[in-house]
Amino acid sequence: MPELPEIQVTAELLTEAIAGIKVKKAFVRGVSTLKSFDPPLGAIDGKAVERIRRIGKHMLIDFAEGLTLLIHLMSSGRLQLFDKPGSPKDRITKMTIALEGGRELRLREFGTKQSMWAKLMRSEDVMNEESISTLGPEAWPDPPLFKDLLDSPRPLNALLRDQHVISGIGRTWADEILNKARLSPFKRGDSLTDEEASALRVATVSNLQAAVGHYRNVLSIPIPDKLPMPLAVHRMEGNPCPQCGEELRPVYFESHTISYCPHCQTGGKILKDRRMSKLLK
Repeated sequence: MPELPEIQVTAELLTEAIAGIKVKKAFVRGVSTLKSFDPPLGAIDGKAVERIRRIGKHMLIDFAEGLTLLIHLMSSGRLQLFDKPGSPKDRITKMTIALEGGRELRLREFGTKQSMWAKLMRSEDVMNEESISTLGPEAWPDPPLFKDLLDSPRPLNALLRDQHVISGIGRTWADEILNKARLSPFKRGDSLTDEEASALRVATVSNLQAAVGHYRNVLSIPIPDKLPMPLAVHRMEGNPCPQCGEELRPVYFESHTISYCPHCQTGGKILKDRRMSKLLK
């Protein structure tokens, strides 16, 4: 899933590549992708791209004359720039923004869920749109203190992934952050000591900053379908913990897996498979 680091650097690269270039024609291939009708998508035809930016895990394309395309890539979306027109048989591309000069900006969705969406809005209305107005503070570069922010009986892994609590983190970076902070994914937010809350905030900022730096160094246009993610914990069960060298372990759920180190994070306890449990104990 594209999260804060992936979206941040994608936005930076695309802005550098196409800011100031006008749209020749925009059209939708995936009928369920565009969730708005006023203004119509054709309103951006002839408008220059001003910039691409990020809010939480959302991507926004700002056009001249006060129009913004708000995009949520969900679990398997990508926004990519190509030098040549794509094939009409390309079923992965859900929206195409053809630019003057022949390049194409394509909103593409891999996988089967087909949950990615976009809305063309007047720029002045973006911050009032529900998916934006309900977001918590940004996880990077300068989030608020975590002691009050995460003061909840819910487990830390769930809190870090809750966009209403703190925005930008998903399953991938939650695993990496909690390992670096040496905290159990199931420790309750309201049980954090001041020292633990501080360590978790430091781990959040440093992990996300390192990931952003990594992508800035290795990515360029065209942005690949699969990003070279600098992961040490997420999906790395069976490998050595980056903190202590002990074996990383998984906690399986029906739809995802949490990776953690028993030595560093759970006091040596091996956590149970949760696929058959509805309760986090």
